[in-house]
Amino acid sequence: MKVTKCCKTPKPHPQSGNSKDCDRPCPIEHILEQISSKWSILILRELFGGNRRTHELQEVLPVSTKTLTLRLRELEKHDIIERKVYPEIPPRVEYSLTSKGRELQPVLDALQQVGWAWLSKDEES
Repeated sequence: MKVTKCCKTPKPHPQSGNSKDCDRPCPIEHILEQISSKWSILILRELFGGNRRTHELQEVLPVSTKTLTLRLRELEKHDIIERKVYPEIPPRVEYSLTSKGRELQPVLDALQQVGWAWLSKDEES
């Protein structure tokens, strides 16, 4: 996905205060480009609870090993998670959030709140 130009309605950039920053790439689209692959957000949800090994992620997510590995590599490539290999036999690998990844927690917390609200409304219907 190629990130397009920003907004149709110019809003001042929060740091520069310049509304001409709409000529820059869209920041929302930029983030979605990095985390919108299927399973990525759910992987992040699990990592907000702490470091996880591959098998621990597979136990809670109905995803194939191949797909999980691809998503973990994508998130690592974007510096959202990090992979730590321990010098043990058999090898032990753990995944954790980077500081960039932890910045997403309030966003996912907000999604969770909206999700709970929508689920409640759907149950009432």
